[in-house]
Order: sequence, then structure tokens, then C-alpha cells
Amino acid sequence: MQIKDSTKIKVKSVFGIDTFSTLYYASNDNTFNKKTKDTTITYANFQLGEITTANTFNPLKINLFYKDFNTVVILDNRLAEIFKVDFNTLQNYKNVSFVSTGYDNTLWIFNQDLQQLELYDYKTNKIKQKTVPVQSEVLDLKSDYNNCYMLTEKYLYIYNYFGSLIAKHPNNGYTSLAFSKAHLVLRKENNLFLLSKNSDEIKPIEHPNLLISQFLVTNETLYIYHDETLRQYQLKLQ
Repeated sequence: MQIKDSTKIKVKSVFGIDTFSTLYYASNDNTFNKKTKDTTITYANFQLGEITTANTFNPLKINLFYKDFNTVVILDNRLAEIFKVDFNTLQNYKNVSFVSTGYDNTLWIFNQDLQQLELYDYKTNKIKQKTVPVQSEVLDLKSDYNNCYMLTEKYLYIYNYFGSLIAKHPNNGYTSLAFSKAHLVLRKENNLFLLSKNSDEIKPIEHPNLLISQFLVTNETLYIYHDETLRQYQLKLQ
């Protein structure tokens, strides 16, 4: 796999990079940043502590999940707060461990107490869909408007936007995933694997022997962040 570009950047977490090279990240003081070629804009909510995850798939409705406070904040493209969901204060309390983007005003949330994935409409405070409870620990959750990918210790589950299970793969040691349009990338230690859309085969990705702190995928581009360097590669199978 050939390196396309590399950038020195000192950040706490890289959350997303879009097709226009807009970079979304958390700085060391837990501020959320959106950096374009010309400007950097920020959002901070220090009362909620550390940002656990940020979903930038829909740039008009970015969601930041603060797991320690069981809260999600929805931001617009200028990082202005447009909605806040405190799961502690809902009539039906939810102990949420993972959050990802759904369609319209929905979020995929993993209800830790019920051990099930739920499609939650934050405007109406209603559960639109829910899946059968899973029997093993959830490791990661990613989604777009059409599909939701949930990695557990035993299986990788793929659901459609109705919450129906459309595929299930054994987990052969994968610990996290990244997703963009046609490509799902899985990590096992310092090795990466690719599951292409409409394929059942998980194939190894050829890449330099690099340590991986974080990895992301945007279209055909794979990003690996480690040691204050963000490297950019063209996706290529072994």
C-alpha cells in the first residue's frame, strides 16, 4: 500500500476526515475542532468531560457522545449546539455505551442494560427499532443512513436501517472498525482487514508495518494516526 500523504498533527483523537480534507478532532483540552484549509472552528463543553466518540458522517448533524455523563450533543456544520440528549433524565432511563448516526433525527444507541441496539429518534424521544439482545460484549459501533455495523467479542453484526439483521460474521480477534460508503475496515492488533460492500469475504489489507493509534476510512482512502503523524494511503488488498 503506497502512502499518499502525511501530516504532522498533535491531537488527542481524530474523529473524521471528509472528502474535502476537513479534519474533525479533539484537542488535548477536550475541545472538538473542525479544521479546513482556511479556518478552524471549535466547540467545548467542559461540564461533560471527555468526548468518547464523535460521528461526523452527517456534517449538518454531528453527534458528540460523552459516555461518563450518558449524554449526546448534536452540532450543526458551524459547531453550534442544536440538540442535547441527557439519557439520565429521560422518563425511560437509558444506560448508553455506544452512539452512532442514523437517518433524519435518529441515533443508533446501544442500551447497555437491555444489551440491545436501538434506533432512537431524539426529537420525539421514541425508539423506532430495536434488535434482538446480544450475548457478548460490544466493542465498536459505526453506521450511515442505510446500515449499522456492530462489532462484539463474538460476531460482527450488520443491520439495515429497519434494524433487520442482514449479515453476521464471526469475530476472529477484531477489536475496532472504521467505515465509509463501500468499505468496512477491521483492526486486529496492528493488522487491518477489509470487508467490501456486497462481499462476504474479509480480506487482509497490505500496509507498512506501522503501529496504529487510530484509523479511519473515507471512500478509497485509509488514514492511520500514530505518533503525532496522520498518514494517508490508497486502499489496496493483498
